[in-house]
Amino acid sequence: MTPPDAPHNRWSDLDRPPLNVTALRRGLLRPDGLWSELEVVETTGSTNSDLAERARSGELAEGTVLVAEEQTAGRGRLERSWTAPPRSGLFFSVYLEPGDAVPVERWGWVPLLAGVAAATGLAKAAGVDTALKWPNDLLVNVESVERKAGGILGEFAGDGIVVGLGINVSLRADELPAPTAGSLALAGAVSTDRETLLRAVLRSLEHWYGEWKAADGDAAASGLQAAYAAGCATLDRTVRAELPGGDSLVGEAVAIDGDGRLVLSTEDGLQKPVSAGDIVHLRGTEGGLT
Repeated sequence: MTPPDAPHNRWSDLDRPPLNVTALRRGLLRPDGLWSELEVVETTGSTNSDLAERARSGELAEGTVLVAEEQTAGRGRLERSWTAPPRSGLFFSVYLEPGDAVPVERWGWVPLLAGVAAATGLAKAAGVDTALKWPNDLLVNVESVERKAGGILGEFAGDGIVVGLGINVSLRADELPAPTAGSLALAGAVSTDRETLLRAVLRSLEHWYGEWKAADGDAAASGLQAAYAAGCATLDRTVRAELPGGDSLVGEAVAIDGDGRLVLSTEDGLQKPVSAGDIVHLRGTEGGLT
């Protein structure tokens, strides 16, 4: 074990080796593929902020991937912080330009698409059943209890959209930032090799983005809407939506509509779509609060 006062270096935790950028580029960058550039940095404030700044300056190509071994100012929705020990997870952002072929009003599906891609890729590579909590959380089961193992943040920048993903991979119980957090390791992952997991998620993202873009951003025609609904742990549960402005709405989550909104059936018999807000799972098949 490294002494507490030992200087930090990229090999200070042998259980968490650094990513091999050469191998990642060799496995992911293809002339006919989506991913055009891949960079791994030792530390940064936020990969989303870095790519968004470059996108606004017009110097970013679609398919750029920025990965950080450590983020010191990682962000979630509503500017919440995201912290984790160095090399304990996957912290990366990608830049996408859906272009004129996809109406801008459909771009809101991109973060949800990233959720489907991440859940699909992690299920294959880590052997962990990963569910989606609308709109942007990745859930795993740790000792039969739902825990948040990842989050997704999308933001418009330049001519496209930057999508960031943070995924807890090898975090141990004493390293979790909150009682509701989890990790792939704690969920019993068959692999916590971050290169394997990153390749799986990016390949899955390339597949789903290609399908969605080929359908002109139509989530139903591309199969994205059905895939999100099939993997969404929020559906068929009683939830409380904490809305922007301080209001809240309680109801049963019954659908994901064509615009990616969560549809709640309320006690007064109305169906109300929610486009933004925090969702609290009140009751469901497992019971409990999440």
